[in-house]
Amino acid sequence: MQGSPVLRWDDVRLFLALSRGRSLARAATTLGVDTSTASRRLAALESQLELHLFDRSREGLRPTLYAEQLLADAEAMEASAASFVSGAEAFERKVEGKVRLSVPPGLADAFVVPILPALHARHPGVVLELDARVALVDLSRREADLALRTLRPEGAELVQKRVVVTRSILAGAPGLVKKLGRLRTLDGAKLLQWGDDLAHLPQARWIREHARRAEIVLVASSLPTQVLAAEKGLGLVLLPKPYLDVYQLVEAPVSRAIAATLATLPPDELWLVTHRALRRVPRVDAVWRFLDEHFARFARTGSARA
Repeated sequence: MQGSPVLRWDDVRLFLALSRGRSLARAATTLGVDTSTASRRLAALESQLELHLFDRSREGLRPTLYAEQLLADAEAMEASAASFVSGAEAFERKVEGKVRLSVPPGLADAFVVPILPALHARHPGVVLELDARVALVDLSRREADLALRTLRPEGAELVQKRVVVTRSILAGAPGLVKKLGRLRTLDGAKLLQWGDDLAHLPQARWIREHARRAEIVLVASSLPTQVLAAEKGLGLVLLPKPYLDVYQLVEAPVSRAIAATLATLPPDELWLVTHRALRRVPRVDAVWRFLDEHFARFARTGSARA
């Protein structure tokens, strides 16, 4: 190889997209180009490096040993590029601009949307872009500025704070709970369950393990849907206790035996997360502080309306 090749950042982005997607079509979609362009750019990159980076097959692309060894360096370049952009953003002085906040849909409806007027009153220059999809966004790749997560996120580049710790309970409409009285067994009880796509959730596993003889009257992978059905008296829902303060539901009294099994569930946690490079950006910091203050009051009083 004559001298060192001069690579463009777009070449590295292509390499990363191919390594992660294992497909020219998926990489092209990620980069916003057509497949033939991605193919030509890959051929040019391999020619420039004088290395065969990917084996082609009907199943897609498979990184060669060369590509696997170069991946860490490419990811380091990606992190440096993100840090460069973040450093420029850190020169902001005014609390204004768009802040992308990722929140699971149930949490968004119950605990975030109700406090948005207060956020706007405090920071009128901030425009919140609320992403309430079930799918997780990647904060490391700057797909959002902030996130509220029910599971502790991983990543050395992330700043995180646990803002709420609570527990799950069985709840239902007041009339239904009064009619049932204290539950001594779950045999025949009408319960709401998560769909197969969320069968890994601790609450879904608990129902499968401890309520085998219960009657599943609704399967839904949406907490708001389950809550609405429970409010209408369809059955009991297993959910974090703070939701009682938001919806017309009450806790179902249960026997010591059932309470003991409920105690085996892991605590329900809420984590506030952002990328380390964004933590002190004024608009992001403002929303972080607002959410932290709100959930701190919530944690102290146990009330979502604090």
